[in-house]
Amino acid sequence: MATEKQFNKGGRPPKTDPCRHRYSIKLNDADNAQFLSMLEETGLKYNAAKFIKTCLFKRELKYVKFDKAAMDYYMRLTTFHSQFRAIGVNYNQVVKHLKMTFTEKMALAMLYKLEKATIELVTINQRIIDLTREFEEKYLNI
Repeated sequence: MATEKQFNKGGRPPKTDPCRHRYSIKLNDADNAQFLSMLEETGLKYNAAKFIKTCLFKRELKYVKFDKAAMDYYMRLTTFHSQFRAIGVNYNQVVKHLKMTFTEKMALAMLYKLEKATIELVTINQRIIDLTREFEEKYLNI
């Protein structure tokens, strides 16, 4: 019976083409510094073997580099944009409420103040757009 059944020994299944050949190289201080900077640039800090094989065999190396400052800026900009949309929703509710509650003369006076605040918001929004374009040109090379 035992000959007919294969017993599972557990563990990881063996690779079809395992890496058995190992090479060792030595670098001087200047070459090592250059190697480490290239390795850090790719983001493969913890997988130097993959980086070396990619360079050695001239394979294409794809990596994504995250700029924390740019990500933080865009997250805050997204949050601000959602707040800006909420102001637009509140704006519509205020106008509707003014129309229903106050007389026409009083509603126009209130709308005049609201219009001034809206113009101020538009100038602030334009300044944000200008700062974003400046940020992209200066730091993101877009």
